[in-house]
Amino acid sequence: MCTVIVKTGDPLRLMGVRDEFTGRPWEKPGEHWPAYPGVTGGRDLLAGGTWLAVRAEDRRAAALLNGRGHPAPEHSRRSRGDLPLRAVVEGGLPDVELPRYDPFHLVLADPDGALMWSWDGRRLRRTTLPEGTSVIVNSGLDLGDPRVRAQRPLFAGSDDWWALTRATQSADPGALIMRQDLPDGRVFASLSVTLVTISADGVATEFDDVSGRIGSQA
Repeated sequence: MCTVIVKTGDPLRLMGVRDEFTGRPWEKPGEHWPAYPGVTGGRDLLAGGTWLAVRAEDRRAAALLNGRGHPAPEHSRRSRGDLPLRAVVEGGLPDVELPRYDPFHLVLADPDGALMWSWDGRRLRRTTLPEGTSVIVNSGLDLGDPRVRAQRPLFAGSDDWWALTRATQSADPGALIMRQDLPDGRVFASLSVTLVTISADGVATEFDDVSGRIGSQA
């Protein structure tokens, strides 16, 4: 599971919490892609893409979450990590062959608000995020999800979003900073947090590597 939190208004705030297997290599945000000048983001070294991209020149940010549904055929599958890169450059959902992508949610934010495209392997839906604070998880805008139920009131009621990310990794289903120790020995955990603030004055991006935290197993 990953989490994207968006608060509309001026400024607009978008926070992305990346959850991934701890053994999967990655790099901290930078301009890693010569084909996308001016675009910054953390880079997944296995597939080459990103989970959150920012193009400050256009005051855009795009965040990607894995979705649920029907996977793409293995022989033609493409990595979803190129979608945020293209979205911040093109200003919308990239013109791609959707059946080649596993299910996803793609959030694109700019000074006018935020949109989300959700692909379940069969159908594409476009949603305008409502005014106020939204918490998006792998099941989308799922108000019944434990993490959404726990975190949405906290982020809606706080201006200090970083304070809400300081918790130790936890196996609690409502935890924002999570950790799961799997039977095969692998660990799936929150690895990084990125906060993007988009205002009339421009874009500010802050990043925190949380991969070194030792989690509880509550």
